[in-house]
Amino acid sequence: MKIICIGRNYVDHIAELNNERPTEPVIFTKPETAVLKNNDPFYYPEFSNDIHHEVELVVKICKGGKYIQEKFAHRYYEEVGLGIDFTARDVQSRLKAKGLPWELAKAFNDSAPISKFQPIANFKDIQDINFSVSLNGEEKQSGNSSMMLWNVNEIIAFVSKYITLKKGDFIFTGTPKGVGPVKIGDRIEGFIEGEKLLDFEVK
Repeated sequence: MKIICIGRNYVDHIAELNNERPTEPVIFTKPETAVLKNNDPFYYPEFSNDIHHEVELVVKICKGGKYIQEKFAHRYYEEVGLGIDFTARDVQSRLKAKGLPWELAKAFNDSAPISKFQPIANFKDIQDINFSVSLNGEEKQSGNSSMMLWNVNEIIAFVSKYITLKKGDFIFTGTPKGVGPVKIGDRIEGFIEGEKLLDFEVK
C-alpha cells in the first residue's frame, strides 16, 4: 500500500506557512513504513528538533483504479479515518531552501499515525465532517472538510491521472491551520465529530 498526501488544501494553513496558493493539488507520498497504528507511541527522531503535528482526514481506497472520473470517484472509498502528518519542519525548510523534494521531512518512519476507520455511511456528507487535534488537552487544530480547496472526489480524480490507486491505499486530504511543534512527553488526541479516534504519546 501507499500513502498519498495532499499539501496546501486549506487556505488558512497556506497563509500560516506563507506558502503560495496552488492552482492544482500539491501531491507527496509516504511509504508503508510511515504508518503508525493502534495508538502506539511516536518516538521523536534524532535527526530533527522541530517535529510538527498536522491533523488530516484520511480516506481509505476500497478498489483499484486509474483515470477515475470525478463523478465516479465516490465508488472508490467507503471509510474515513484520522491521521497525523508528522513533519520535520526544520528538515523541510532546509530542503525547500535548496529546491529539493520534501521526502526526508515527511516520509520518515512512523510519520503517519492513523486511527481506526469509520464507515462513510456514518456521515451525512464527507464534505461536511468536523475534525480536530489536541495537545495535552488543549485543542490546537480544528477544521471541517467543507473548507478543502479540492474535495475528496476531485483529489481522487486528479491523483488517479498520474498514480494508479489500489485497494488499501490511504489518501491524507490536507490539514487546517494551527500546525505546531510537539515534544517528548506530549499527549496527542484526535477527534472526528467529537469522537476520540487518536490518543497516543510522544516519547
